[in-house]
Amino acid sequence: MESKPKVKDQLRAPVSQKAHHVEIPKDTTTIGGTVTVEINEKKVSVPFGTTILDACKANQIHVPTLCHHPDLCVAGVCRVCVVEVEGMRTLQAACAFPITNPMKIKTSTPMVRKARRHIIDLLLSEHHGECYSCFRNQNCELQSLAKEYGVDTYNFGHVKEEKYEIDKSSPSVIRDMNKCILCKRCVRTCIDLQEVGVLEAIDRGNKTHIGTFLDKPLADVICINCGQCINRCPTAALRANDPSDEIWAAIDDPTKHVVIQTAPSPRAGIGEEFGLEPGNSLTGEMNTALRRIGFDRVFDTNFTADLTIMEEGTELLHRLKAALVDKDTSVKLPQFTSCSPGWVKFIEHFYPEYLDYLSSAKSPQQMFGALIKTFYAKEAGVDPANIVSVALMPCAAKKFECNRPEMNASGYRDVDFGLTTRELAKMIKEAGIHLPEMPKSHFDDPFGDASGAGLIFGATGGVMEAALRTVYELVTGRQVPFENLNITPCRGMEGIKQASVKLEGCVPEYSWLEGAEVKFMVAHGTANAKKVMEMLQRGELNDVHFIEIMACPGGCIGGGGQPIPTSLEIRKKRAEAIYNEDESLGLRKSHENPYVQKIYEKFLTEGPCGHLSHKLLHTHYTKRGKYIA
Repeated sequence: MESKPKVKDQLRAPVSQKAHHVEIPKDTTTIGGTVTVEINEKKVSVPFGTTILDACKANQIHVPTLCHHPDLCVAGVCRVCVVEVEGMRTLQAACAFPITNPMKIKTSTPMVRKARRHIIDLLLSEHHGECYSCFRNQNCELQSLAKEYGVDTYNFGHVKEEKYEIDKSSPSVIRDMNKCILCKRCVRTCIDLQEVGVLEAIDRGNKTHIGTFLDKPLADVICINCGQCINRCPTAALRANDPSDEIWAAIDDPTKHVVIQTAPSPRAGIGEEFGLEPGNSLTGEMNTALRRIGFDRVFDTNFTADLTIMEEGTELLHRLKAALVDKDTSVKLPQFTSCSPGWVKFIEHFYPEYLDYLSSAKSPQQMFGALIKTFYAKEAGVDPANIVSVALMPCAAKKFECNRPEMNASGYRDVDFGLTTRELAKMIKEAGIHLPEMPKSHFDDPFGDASGAGLIFGATGGVMEAALRTVYELVTGRQVPFENLNITPCRGMEGIKQASVKLEGCVPEYSWLEGAEVKFMVAHGTANAKKVMEMLQRGELNDVHFIEIMACPGGCIGGGGQPIPTSLEIRKKRAEAIYNEDESLGLRKSHENPYVQKIYEKFLTEGPCGHLSHKLLHTHYTKRGKYIA
């Protein structure tokens, strides 16, 4: 009688091992057809090539995973998802096994359960740390699996001492490789999803670890600070650099005037941290919670998103006039958006010769920071030296951006702290507040409520849509010709989108644009940004005028500071929440925002791209590629 294979043999199984004993009907194995398989004695038909894991998901059969992530390519390295396939000597990784033949699969036999338990035990034996003090406590996939499989002792021992020094060099991302389980999600995120390539598996055997080039600190390599690795790490090996203790100290200091600006994406995602389904926007509730925490003023970053449209749109019109009317061959077109600090860092590292194509407009975060410590300080009668300016952002790279030494147009550090959605949720819970139960309240003046155009900055294509709503109307005197102002070619999760709008019946001031077809592109994720830059290098974008690029998949709603987990479906729901809120607002065009009009009347009196606005709201690059104010 044949004995069952040992656990160690089960874990060695090659993922592509075939079940030759199965008789294969010819009409069920053609590419593009379907295959009938039996999972836990239930017959199902799946498309040819579907993985066992996806077949199980489609039929509500739970198979645990760890290295698998819906945004990433298949790795099959953790083996937590092993299943039995009849006729095969060893267990197979469900995430990496394509179904090409009829087969019988079992997902919860004694052999499978024992193998999974041993795998979890082995992972825990190399995982240093105590769960209660870990920032991923109760949101850690390894912890959840240990609970699911009843792991209550360390069967293979436990690491007592830290093996690696914690890397805190980056203002955005902290790396603690003592908690790493070698799932390589961060590696696949950095190499495949973002195409930056900072992280890689180094050494072999029990010396294997995830490291950077020459194991240098993150601050010394080409990390763009996007934080996408954090969003896909199943444990606490990667986390954002949290300034909440310093913010609490400022709130508790009676000499400090602490203000916060809130970006659109956190309000569409923060509910997930309180048990709500993705797609619930909590703008008003969040405003109330922020005041109860102790912030002196709560402002809307959408105000400076509207301001960004005025400045960036005016800059685009200036560039077009110089190129089309003045025949200035030095003008760089297409103009790229510059509000994503991860994208700015990407182009600085990989394409510095194209920096002049970036708009000189700062991001809304940094525009707001400069205004808070100049215009607002004067209006409120507060010494800017005593203002602590906090920015609530969905983005890890915003932490790097506010720490750039050149971001001091106000004479002080324009933004003192960048706070992620996850970190604010932690602060709200620490204050004993359950966010969904809060009453709603509005933002504070003098910046007030902003437009829906500023709001949709949070989703990929939103900056372009907001810009077109304003630029088209300023040039033609008419609304952009899309139903209910919804410029659908800008929307959606396709990696790169391209469209155009024709300018007809232009007002006299812009008669030189009569009949022009303005072409634009939208890209999200730096892997797609790389494709766009390669098109530019090949001379394929000579007739394109304006390009929006966001560093994170889905735009800011998928930022590196947003709630974990993330996936394409979650990002779609967050974007839908933003678009729904936009449509509910009466004000949906940046140039119609009365607060924006007022600031140009009272403070930036030379108008968009004037001397003062250029000083406070714009940057430029020297020939050496240094980013300066």
